[in-house]
Amino acid sequence: MQEKEAIDALVIGAGPAGLMAAEAMAQAGRSVVICDAKPSPARKFLMAGKSGLNLMNAAPLPRQIATYGASADWLAPMLHAFGPDQIRDWATVLGQELFTGSSGRIFPRTMKASPLLRAWLARLEGLGVSLRRNWRWSGDEFAFATPHGPRILAPKVTVLALGGASWARLGSDGAWSAHLSARGIPLAPFQPANMGFHVAWSPHMAPHFGQPIKGARLHAGSQSLRAEFVISQRGVEGGGIYAFSRALRDGATLKLDLFPDLSLPEISARLARQPRKLSTANRLRRALRLEGARQALVMECARPLPATPDAWASQLKSLTLPLQGPNPMDEAISTAGGIPRAACDTRLMLSQWPGVFAAGEMLDWEAPTGGYLLTASLATGHWAGRHAAEF
Repeated sequence: MQEKEAIDALVIGAGPAGLMAAEAMAQAGRSVVICDAKPSPARKFLMAGKSGLNLMNAAPLPRQIATYGASADWLAPMLHAFGPDQIRDWATVLGQELFTGSSGRIFPRTMKASPLLRAWLARLEGLGVSLRRNWRWSGDEFAFATPHGPRILAPKVTVLALGGASWARLGSDGAWSAHLSARGIPLAPFQPANMGFHVAWSPHMAPHFGQPIKGARLHAGSQSLRAEFVISQRGVEGGGIYAFSRALRDGATLKLDLFPDLSLPEISARLARQPRKLSTANRLRRALRLEGARQALVMECARPLPATPDAWASQLKSLTLPLQGPNPMDEAISTAGGIPRAACDTRLMLSQWPGVFAAGEMLDWEAPTGGYLLTASLATGHWAGRHAAEF
């Protein structure tokens, strides 16, 4: 039998939730060891920062809590305890000046994750937190495969923060689910969230791949939002699509109002004034300035083409995109599924595994992009770490 190494507090996973749990425990006086399967921490966090680290959102907290849908009341106490205001203060202490963009999204002035992460790791080191890299949890309580062979830890308290099941190459591979299932802990199936959707485009759409569709109002189920999205080789993606990904994944139809500022009669009248001898494309261009990718999308999705101005107006105000399902889960920005609320107590301790807490994307919640994903990851990490410190 291999000898077990006794430690005080263990965090498995060095993403935002895990690092925040470690910080909360260390500040409460616990001696913390973080184990991560990768050679460097927070890889998905760093990837998110490449396009500008959207740390949180400026919307009022009640509106932010509502974005978590069915999980809103579950997450609400955690967001009140460590939400946008506290995250702003935390980032400021780490030397990160923040600014609010026109969409209400809040970013570090540097627009990068790496300066914040370096400052954060330095602070954790100052608190006595030890980070063990290339330590992959292999189940069997707390056994790890390490560069120096198998090791077994015996912590007094543990926080699991191993992420969801997308971007496996960055560490979020969902492999932890097998370890929890083996202990009889119920799990909700993983599903992609904040992902693009496949459309079987005809060849004439190829010149428009990568082009944005701006100014449209999107409708899916009971949701409606004015937003933009991008036509890709495989379908559609971007912020406007991600905002509806939950409804679309569950089978809602995606409809576009390409002229939300014009009424049906006004569109019809503009088209009727165009000479009949003009081609359909020219009538749309002259009457409505509909051209480029927007016109190509209409010609692709409105077939059979309408015969009258009234019929064209109806199509332009409610154009159905023929989605054929979500892109692969590993390409999704985040995932739903994982540890359900019923498997935890109010402290985020696993009901069937005393002394073991969970945080971050391991938990079964989802949110749109816009800062809400990182906010909830940090909030749940802080909540789990704070309560684990008291265990």
